[in-house]
Amino acid sequence: MNYRRRLCRAFRDAPCLPLNEHSRYLLISDCHRGNGSSNDNFLKNQHLYAAALEYYYRHGYTCIELGDGDELWENRSMQQIIEVHSHIFRILARFYHEGRFYSLYGNHDIVKKSPQAARWFAEDRSGLRPEPLFADITFYSGLILKDSQEVKDLYLTHGHQTDFLNSTLWRCSRFLVRYLWGPAERMGFLDPTSAAKNNKKKRHTEEKLTQWAIEEGHILVTGHTHRPMIGTPQAPYCNTGSCVHPQGITCIEVCRRCLTLVKWSLSTRPDQSLYVSREVLAEPVCIDEYQNGKTR
Repeated sequence: MNYRRRLCRAFRDAPCLPLNEHSRYLLISDCHRGNGSSNDNFLKNQHLYAAALEYYYRHGYTCIELGDGDELWENRSMQQIIEVHSHIFRILARFYHEGRFYSLYGNHDIVKKSPQAARWFAEDRSGLRPEPLFADITFYSGLILKDSQEVKDLYLTHGHQTDFLNSTLWRCSRFLVRYLWGPAERMGFLDPTSAAKNNKKKRHTEEKLTQWAIEEGHILVTGHTHRPMIGTPQAPYCNTGSCVHPQGITCIEVCRRCLTLVKWSLSTRPDQSLYVSREVLAEPVCIDEYQNGKTR
């Protein structure tokens, strides 16, 4: 099965959510939440992420995580991850209890596609008594935001489907990361099989995702490569970036049928006090601007 078929299969039974002038969606991915060890790449940005979530919760956004939310290649226990980042999961649970949280799985948390995975996220047992988190949650391979004006729908998935090793042979990749590249990373080596850490592989992945979006006539939004971007009518491929970059976290806001690329980082005021800033990286792009591309 080639990557085009794998991408199409990701949307075969994908749920659809409405996209109109009143919709507000936060698209975010690649948190790679870990167990608090030196290999937990999310640890340095957890407070930025929490501040961003509080902002989007107050402003009525629905949070959609596009895969690799949790690092389940390097770590075996989901419960350890929940215990270390319990404050993050409790914020996400507030979204979920109001019907405002959806989660897709990527290659690093592909085990979430198993029906039994829902039990891992049912409650937080890190405190004196268990607290409910995501009862009966379903993790999806893809999700579609249906445009009310029928210009373009947004097709959301993680993006690892372009890579045979990270999709079909994910068990082999997990073994290599867990027992070879994970320990090597602690000594300063980078995983050459990772699209996020290998520029040549990154570009190759983005070219495939862009080609699929053009051929299918959709706006495709993924994570996986960790390189944030907003597509054009000629190349309708977008990427949320990641939450593990040393300089902050990036995401895409969907509001009033427009896509805005945003960065959250630590900034300094003139009085030298620190604060979490929200920076728009590119001008919002309205979905109507994509109508010159291939339509369905």
